[in-house]
Amino acid sequence: VQLQASGGGLVQPGGSLRLSCTTSRSIFSLSHMGWYRQAPGKQRALVATITNGGTTNYADSVKGRFTISRDNAKNTVYLQMNNLKPEDTAAYYCNAVSIALGSIWGQGTQVTVSS
Repeated sequence: VQLQASGGGLVQPGGSLRLSCTTSRSIFSLSHMGWYRQAPGKQRALVATITNGGTTNYADSVKGRFTISRDNAKNTVYLQMNNLKPEDTAAYYCNAVSIALGSIWGQGTQVTVSS
């Protein structure tokens, strides 16, 4: 597995989770990183991205609640998710994209927001 995602789970509405995605140095240093999610019956959709220069981009639905960050020393990208809502329930996927390596997907980690 080239991208290893973790941190999903069951949380109540209003709660928080932090997702992590770790990869190799050779992939991480070249890549813009992102988180996507896919709910049952829906297409995979962008949640947030961060370039290797640190520029971030968010889906409108998560702005102000989610924060993407990257730790270049640990080859890890994070997604801090606060004030979670039931509609955030989905499988979350980590992505690395670069000209040299193309698009690489990690395995999903399930986030369930329910009382």
